[in-house]
Amino acid sequence: MIILNGGSSSGKSGIVRCLQAVLPDPWLAFGCDSFVDALPAGMRASGEGITFAADGGVSVGADFRALEAAWTEGIAAMARAGARVIVDDVFLGGAASQQRWRKALGGLSVLWVGVRCESEVAAGREIARGDRVQGMAASQADVVHEGVLYDLEVDTTHTESLLCARTIAARVG
Repeated sequence: MIILNGGSSSGKSGIVRCLQAVLPDPWLAFGCDSFVDALPAGMRASGEGITFAADGGVSVGADFRALEAAWTEGIAAMARAGARVIVDDVFLGGAASQQRWRKALGGLSVLWVGVRCESEVAAGREIARGDRVQGMAASQADVVHEGVLYDLEVDTTHTESLLCARTIAARVG
């Protein structure tokens, strides 16, 4: 199992696609964006679900956390059943977010990867994407890494996704 953590627009999704291309075996990819997209529409603007502030801040409530826990356990179950899984996540809670994953993945082999990107570069990507609240990339660039322990870190500020993916693939056992 590979878990990539980084702020919004740091390049995680591009790395995941490249990993799927360069790893010798088939790997499933799951990301926090697809989880949020799977939520009922009413939870995407609710205090109990997830809200996105005008300045890029993100808040989550109890209903979000409950569904997130089920999603995490589901991904862990797939890995336990033999699927090779790559997760692209944003640890809004830093070390606490990693701890939730560690608890769900107990006993599984996990490669923890930090995906860093200078906030100015991520902010430029955010604008180019057009599907994010401006400010999210800058507000998440550092906070998602606070207290998180990695096996490997890559920086997409000046390094292409494919090279980052090859660096990660070289560490997959």
